[in-house]
Amino acid sequence: MHGDISSVAQIISISLIIFFSPFFAKIFKLPTTPIEIVFGSLFGFLGYIKNDELFEIIAHIGFLYLMFIAGTEINLKRFVKIPKKFLKRIFWYIFILYLISITFTLYFELGKIFVVLLPLISVGLVAALAKEYGKQSWIELSMMVGGIGEVVSIGILTVTAAALKDGFSLDLVKSVVSLNLFLVFMYILFKIMSVVFWWSPELSHLLMPEDDNKEQDIRLSLALFSILVATMIYLHLELAFGAFLAGIFLPTFFEHKKDLPEKLASFGFGFLIPVFFIYIGSSFDLKALMIDGLIYKALIITFVMIFMRIFASFVFIKKVGFLDSLLVGLSHSMPLTLLIAMATLAYNANSIDKVHYYAFILASLFQVLIVMSFIKVINVYKSKKIQNT
Repeated sequence: MHGDISSVAQIISISLIIFFSPFFAKIFKLPTTPIEIVFGSLFGFLGYIKNDELFEIIAHIGFLYLMFIAGTEINLKRFVKIPKKFLKRIFWYIFILYLISITFTLYFELGKIFVVLLPLISVGLVAALAKEYGKQSWIELSMMVGGIGEVVSIGILTVTAAALKDGFSLDLVKSVVSLNLFLVFMYILFKIMSVVFWWSPELSHLLMPEDDNKEQDIRLSLALFSILVATMIYLHLELAFGAFLAGIFLPTFFEHKKDLPEKLASFGFGFLIPVFFIYIGSSFDLKALMIDGLIYKALIITFVMIFMRIFASFVFIKKVGFLDSLLVGLSHSMPLTLLIAMATLAYNANSIDKVHYYAFILASLFQVLIVMSFIKVINVYKSKKIQNT
């Protein structure tokens, strides 16, 4: 009976957080995401939310769906037309991130795992920003740059995860080969589908009709999402990468369904994605704040991760101007789940101690709260500046 009562309390608590978070976001003039994380942490501390298996599964699906939505912001046909000069800037941006990370890690004599943790890029929360601020030029640039950065991060994550788990063994080689073969396969598939849809443009309308009273577009989208996630499970690769690629397929091959990303996002941001953010908040034990030096370490990690992205983003300053460069750097300063996933792997493999593990989790929360607040302020300033000109 007690178990039933706690389950009911958990469902009610999560439902109340999902419903009331937008109201509190309006009161505090903050984006909804940090509010959901803070409430998740508070309700978890008070014992109303427990990280049971079902909650964890739904939250993980929410994260994968967030990555799926992030993918829908990228049209590969435009992506492959990126000028070589601009592509060089993107690779310089990623190179600078890793250079700063290596320098910082060596200077402070930290574990080698810090080289991998500090430059991680994830576009998951950029999708949340797109929902919050609409389609702006800096968000499109952030998605484009972040898309490449995420592929690099997930590639490194896959290799590092295998190395931490099995050391430099045959399994590590298998993981690297599987990832490369999968990328080659997806590239070939993209080329084949481009030719097929070019020869038979009516095929896209057949699969996703304009006049659709059976929600065929949603069905096909979720089928693609499930198939690619299942493929990643089979190949023992990062599931988020499969979800991200599934999202990319939609705007690339079904350009006539311009309202589809919005339809998919409405469902995700209405339920699944908030559950994920609540879970992230509840997974942090507030009692850990009493650990000596934890907050200081978390703030240092937060500052370094934000600074290195802002510094690297100035490679785009000639192209998009100071403010948009700054916003791109800030938008990449919240690799929330990838950071938590990598920190967890590193902790389980004894590559970092418990204090640094909690510091990385706390830093990931600080990043969301600080960065989203800064983006809000800069965006308001930018809007006023445009109005005054």
